[in-house]
Amino acid sequence: MIIHRHEMKVELKERMRDGEGTTTLVHLVDGSTMKNARLLSEVTLPPGASIGEHRHDSETEYYIILEGNGLVKDNGVDKPVKAGDVVVTGDGASHSIKNTGAEPLKLIAVIITY
Repeated sequence: MIIHRHEMKVELKERMRDGEGTTTLVHLVDGSTMKNARLLSEVTLPPGASIGEHRHDSETEYYIILEGNGLVKDNGVDKPVKAGDVVVTGDGASHSIKNTGAEPLKLIAVIITY
């Protein structure tokens, strides 16, 4: 199967998980068609935008940072992230992410369920 970019659902979320600004999600694969996963999306946060803090129970979320700089609250601890970094959050842990740079922060988000 090949999914062409123009076939992918684009979703704009205001104040995602009580964060700031508008988050753009390009759903690379429809989550309802995946086994043991519920999300595979390209996420873009403009400067100053954020995804608010949230927990992951019975699942693990991976952020693969592609472009830009940000600040992740990793289980209550602020940690800087940049292109090439991977954030792993699961087993009841919580996280948030904010674009602290002057350019868009782009990442791939994957949520694996168990």
